[in-house]
Amino acid sequence: MSGKYIQIAIDGPGGAGKSSLAKGLAAELGKTIPFVYVDTGALYRAVGLYVLRQGRDTSSHEAVAGCLPGINITMEHKDGRQAVILNGEDVSGLIRTPEVSMAASDVSAVPQVREFLLSCQRGIANTVSVVMDGRDIGTVILPDADVKIFLTAGVAERAKRRWLELREKGDTKTLEEVRAELELRDKNDSSRAAAPLKPAPDSILYDNTVHDLKACIEWASGVVREKCGDKIAALEAEASLTEGKR
Repeated sequence: MSGKYIQIAIDGPGGAGKSSLAKGLAAELGKTIPFVYVDTGALYRAVGLYVLRQGRDTSSHEAVAGCLPGINITMEHKDGRQAVILNGEDVSGLIRTPEVSMAASDVSAVPQVREFLLSCQRGIANTVSVVMDGRDIGTVILPDADVKIFLTAGVAERAKRRWLELREKGDTKTLEEVRAELELRDKNDSSRAAAPLKPAPDSILYDNTVHDLKACIEWASGVVREKCGDKIAALEAEASLTEGKR
């Protein structure tokens, strides 16, 4: 188990609904105690974007590792949203393209990148209660997380969700193209040598093919309250005491 703060890890393939669940769960639990949502995938996307901007090959471990000294990534919360800051620039919107998604998959296979971002992610989790979503949170980033959830969904449904998201942003890719990209990323993520996508032995599997976000959040919230009741009570008491001193 983690220390004073609550750590929740949500893993799964692209399009399974990890971010929606993580954001909603952090908001629900954050009603009584400080809780932060951390989109770890955004960190890898930021690295991928930087490498692309440098004109380097994202599949070359040597080229990617050579870019790391020029990267500084931080996370800020602006107007209720998580902002990803790359070398002083808010790139939150720029990292959500299919090209950057594939670049993120490439750079995440580079051991130096994972080490580069590991301390950042763990540092956040040791200073506040967090919900982190990604592909190796429960297996690598937060192996002692209080709750580990592995979210799954059929590839057809995941592709449809991603396609609809892209359409809203003006992307013209076909559903078939989006599905092909998703299947390729699934293959890359599951077969890479460094931290492949797989459920942690102690994770709880949840099939999110039938997408009911409210029900999913309620289920996950119930799991957290059952497993972390004592921690929640202690943190609520601390939050109440802090509020009373203001």
